[in-house]
Amino acid sequence: MAPIPGSGLAKGLAVTLRTMTRKSVTEQYPDTLPDLPPRTRGVIGLFEENCTVCMLCARECPDWCIYIDSHKETVPAAAPGGRERSRNVLDRFAIDFSLCMYCGICIEVCPFDALFWSPEFEYAETDIHELTHERDKLREWMWTVPAPPALDPGAEEPKEIAAARKTAEKLAAAQAEQTSQAEQTSQTSQDESAAPAEPREGER
Repeated sequence: MAPIPGSGLAKGLAVTLRTMTRKSVTEQYPDTLPDLPPRTRGVIGLFEENCTVCMLCARECPDWCIYIDSHKETVPAAAPGGRERSRNVLDRFAIDFSLCMYCGICIEVCPFDALFWSPEFEYAETDIHELTHERDKLREWMWTVPAPPALDPGAEEPKEIAAARKTAEKLAAAQAEQTSQAEQTSQTSQDESAAPAEPREGER
């Protein structure tokens, strides 16, 4: 059936009329904070313990607004006769939010989950130089990161969780088998000790 001429215009005007009759609502900010969506891109929080100074975030940033400094430390051998290793220690991690365009590439490429989106947005400054926030401030924002959404009940179990569960089940089965064998051995020893001794030839 062909559409009636002018029906699209009528639908558009109907939407306009419905909007015109609604009461306007004024957000009482800053007295009342807005109810932000869970995936709001406010600022970037840093979970410093997960950072390995791999520099992927700084290299992939299209605005070059991430500044990282580090030094190397020697880690003693874990076992006698082992070899010493060196590891990178984070000295500075800063983000210049006057340059950041909130693309999220740094968060996506981080292989160790050290960067997260925080819904915080109240960090305006009177001086543009103060928009470069160091790792202490980025760490404070980390504690405002919302918890990840729950998985879909019908979704496939993550491979990491499945592998960890299988490993735990194997360890539990091995421990149960060892316990069972130990109980059988103990029971056999008790039975042997409780059995009456056979009389000797001279005692018969």
